[in-house]
Amino acid sequence: MLQFPQFDPIMISIGPLHLRWYGMMYVFGILSGWLLGRYRATKPWNKMTPPLMDDFITWAILGVVLGGRLGYVLFYNPSYFLSEPLKIFAVWEGGMSFHGGCLGVLLACWLFGRAHDMTFTEVGDFVSPLVPPGLFFGRLGNFINGELWGRYTDLPWAMRFPDAGGLPRHPSQLYEAALEGAVLFAVVWWYSAKPRPKGCVGALFLLGYGTFRFIVEFAREPDRQLGFVALDWMSMGQVLCLPMILFGAGWMLWAYRKSA
Repeated sequence: MLQFPQFDPIMISIGPLHLRWYGMMYVFGILSGWLLGRYRATKPWNKMTPPLMDDFITWAILGVVLGGRLGYVLFYNPSYFLSEPLKIFAVWEGGMSFHGGCLGVLLACWLFGRAHDMTFTEVGDFVSPLVPPGLFFGRLGNFINGELWGRYTDLPWAMRFPDAGGLPRHPSQLYEAALEGAVLFAVVWWYSAKPRPKGCVGALFLLGYGTFRFIVEFAREPDRQLGFVALDWMSMGQVLCLPMILFGAGWMLWAYRKSA
């Protein structure tokens, strides 16, 4: 059994300025997506160019931050934030929803495409391989914050987290970092290395993320304010992943049949 390392939430202090680990994980995720995007924009089958990628990253940041925070507020704890509306802005305390951030980025892709004469699927297929590194860093941020820990287990790598009832639990944040971050990046990046039917790179991302997240949720403790929300065993994360899995699989099947 392992003991959760007590991280100092502040990564660097420069006078009155405090850079927190949680916030810096988002910075690292955005930076990795931008650098990978500039590299990917040099490939001849993309309409995106490095200067356009520099423009898009601003749209993406707004989509991730606004969508992720509003998604958490609406999907996971609306009653709390109705009673404490100013807490909506306290993002350094944690509380971001991937599904909300995904919707925010999808909206950013659509708006960016309209502004630069690109279709939604062209922008989505370009952006999808850039997302998993951000998920990797985001889950590391959850781990450092000691939040979103897993269910009780007696496995050798079980960990005692603060505020988790003193029970040994799955380090589910690290499971998600590995699957949603590292493995998903390898799969989608490899798949996107040559032209595919329109929308299929984005569809593979949705299918892969939805599947990995659905699986890991069996090891992750449901949000205490929600518990199980369907069938007495499905968490909110699993419910939100089902449309992603169905849409991703359905789109890929349709697109390959259409291109045959």
